[in-house]
Amino acid sequence: MAQVQYDCSRGNHPNVSNSTASPVGHEQIHLLLNVCKEAKKAAYCPYSHFPVGAALLTCDGKIFSGCNVENACYPLGICAERTAIQKAVSEGYVNFRAMAIASINFEDWEKKVIREFCFARLSLNYIATAFKTEVRVLPALTHADSPTETIFIRKNKPLKDPLSAFRWQGFKLEEYLIGQPIGKGCSAAVYEAAIPLSSNYRRSEDSKPLEGKSPDAQWDHGSVIHPAERKPIQTNQQRAAFPLAIKMMWNISAGSSSEAILSTMRQELVPASGSALSGEYGAVACHRRPVFGKKRLEPHPNIIQVIRAFTSSVPLLPGAYVDYPDVLPLSLNPSGIGHSRTLFLVMKKNPCTLRQYLSERNSDAHLSTLMILQLLEGVDHLVRHGIAHRDLKSDNILVEFDSAGCPWLVITDFGCCLADENIGLRLPFTSWYVDRGGNGCLMAPEVVTAIPGPGVLIDYSKADAWAVGAIAYEILGLCNPFYGQGRSSLESRSYQEDQLPALPDTVSFDVKQVVKMLLQRDPNKRLSARVAANVLHLSLWGENILVPKSLKLDKMIGWLLHQSAATLLMDGLVDRSRVETKMKTCFLANLEYEDLWEAAFLLLSWRNHSA
Repeated sequence: MAQVQYDCSRGNHPNVSNSTASPVGHEQIHLLLNVCKEAKKAAYCPYSHFPVGAALLTCDGKIFSGCNVENACYPLGICAERTAIQKAVSEGYVNFRAMAIASINFEDWEKKVIREFCFARLSLNYIATAFKTEVRVLPALTHADSPTETIFIRKNKPLKDPLSAFRWQGFKLEEYLIGQPIGKGCSAAVYEAAIPLSSNYRRSEDSKPLEGKSPDAQWDHGSVIHPAERKPIQTNQQRAAFPLAIKMMWNISAGSSSEAILSTMRQELVPASGSALSGEYGAVACHRRPVFGKKRLEPHPNIIQVIRAFTSSVPLLPGAYVDYPDVLPLSLNPSGIGHSRTLFLVMKKNPCTLRQYLSERNSDAHLSTLMILQLLEGVDHLVRHGIAHRDLKSDNILVEFDSAGCPWLVITDFGCCLADENIGLRLPFTSWYVDRGGNGCLMAPEVVTAIPGPGVLIDYSKADAWAVGAIAYEILGLCNPFYGQGRSSLESRSYQEDQLPALPDTVSFDVKQVVKMLLQRDPNKRLSARVAANVLHLSLWGENILVPKSLKLDKMIGWLLHQSAATLLMDGLVDRSRVETKMKTCFLANLEYEDLWEAAFLLLSWRNHSA
């Protein structure tokens, strides 16, 4: 991540000289970050499990480190900042230039601990804070309680958990109220759901065992279905009362044990939050993690977050006999082929899919560009974590709306993803039995044309970016060129770039070029999701620096500082759910110097060539 020095005026403190301090250099910042990360490893926090490391830079260039130390009454423990400061003060150092903090969060109590010493004798001119997923550069702390500003925003800020008020609930199917079906795919059904305010509710009197079965237990393939798990309460409450969506996987081949289900359906758990696996199912996952070898994805605003995951007996839900009778267990359908238990995933409910949204509304050019940009940000996040979705399509993209009605896109359905700790994004393709993904129509050329053999690898690093290029046609108001039949449809296996349909005149030149470069057959010529996203960011908000003769480093840094300040101001004064604010935050958080310059020069070269 690139870092920007924030030049702050120095506060006045008693007993401290007011000599001017020079800005902290990049090398010193990197050194501070490394020292505080090492100090964090020595943290003793058996009670809070919240390790923190700190590194303090004196005006003489000496660095003091510290970590948090707890005891049985851990609120009385010593925090990392206090440890580092006390070590320095005890050796006679009272003037300081910077402090770096390595942690997984940043709370007000950290600033209060530092400010407490500022009251007395310390002068902190710069504070560079390093987190697990972010870097912050903070201004000087003075005796006045001045607000703390942020230059680089948290990179992967956890999404708000709809179950935050039910911390220890939601790990059993019986705790949910199940509403009407929302959707159905090839491997699961999705229902609206909610957790009632009180868990002390009575089971519906209409819930009866199937005729001919014991009222105490029902059997299927040797697994007992307990009465308490048979059927969740259903209600006729209004749909607005269901803030959650619960996805019931269809279990045909995984068996009925939790371990077998986890092994078979582990890809569905890739976007699961840390608290999602805290129940019975999580205990299995934690003990077997090295065996299953699947990655877990860090939170991202454009990626769905599974907030609960558990196994339970398959219930008879609304529409089951009509929509998916064949995958029901024998206990519910004598001709069904499903097992008695399966995996349930709980997520926030979104209003619609991208396909549904596009079928009802025509977005203008600006909104369309923002939607394409969001998909690129989501795909880039996957690539950074060594994950390929492999089933991107408008049905697998959910839509939420911000306070201004702007669509916010969320990538969902990870059942076909490649998320292996051992192979990353390069899949050994040794035989035709190796699964290449789930969506044949939107399968990138290098994937669909691969021929198996010894040593053959399929590189998925730009495969999802290609799919975004195809979906962009739908977002921009046209039919997806890789769907349908007839002369107008194309196949990813054989198409040529000059066969791609022309985009409407209302689409900007920059967006047309991005879509064209995303759909290059040769992955070496294709844009990565990160560079493509940077191009759109610059096209939307960086026009003033895209002058050929004035594209210089100092101007780029000035523009980044301006964008940072503007984003912070908007984040504080405007609704934080606004799409543009979120997109600028993602851009600043994922900033890489080389990728940004590549995007800027690409834009300029395209425009010069067009002119």
